[in-house]
Amino acid sequence: MGPGLARRDTESLELMDDPGCDLDRLERTYRQFTAVNRLVSGWRRLYRRRIRPLLDADRPTTLLDVGFGGGDISRALARWAARDRLLLRTTAIDPDGRALRHVRRLPDAGVRFEQASSADLVARGDRYDVVISNHLLHHLDAGELSALLADSRALSRRLVLHNDLARASAGYGLYAAVTLPFARRSFVHQDGLLSIRRSYRPAELRAAVPPGWRVTPMFPQRLLLECERDDR
Repeated sequence: MGPGLARRDTESLELMDDPGCDLDRLERTYRQFTAVNRLVSGWRRLYRRRIRPLLDADRPTTLLDVGFGGGDISRALARWAARDRLLLRTTAIDPDGRALRHVRRLPDAGVRFEQASSADLVARGDRYDVVISNHLLHHLDAGELSALLADSRALSRRLVLHNDLARASAGYGLYAAVTLPFARRSFVHQDGLLSIRRSYRPAELRAAVPPGWRVTPMFPQRLLLECERDDR
């Protein structure tokens, strides 16, 4: 087992979560998320198998991305749906104003970005057909995880997909080697390794979520937490 992987690291904080972190390194980190997620997140596969079957060419489907970070996942989903000539109206939220400033510098992608939390959207009565997140679960303590799952169910009509890392030594070592050249210019190396140390194993996540949620391991070294709804 790799360093610190026998148990979840629930104490250490990622560098980019520090409000006083270096903003240039943070901006480079946001930009590098696109390449990292393209390699490891599996959203193209999830779009084809789980999201595209819910879309229609004549009736819009609504999707909410919680904790959009660099904004690349929500932008990619909007782009794939447009290429398939399917109607997808995508909203992406993040409570961190620095993330919003980053996405506002990018070309328009047909995504509505907003600085907000899932609780804010529940309070104003928003509903979406699909609710997703990427690399969010490992950031949360037990109370925050419980609140996110409750909010996700309240916000979704049809499907919730929370896609995150799984803690394992093979991926840890590979990620450490591949991202080492970026260690001084962004937070992708250090924070990525900490994200793995903070992430769950399948049995741990199953024990942490209430009934009605399904945990499925995905390649490479990922966990999908999902809940199907029928509230149309």
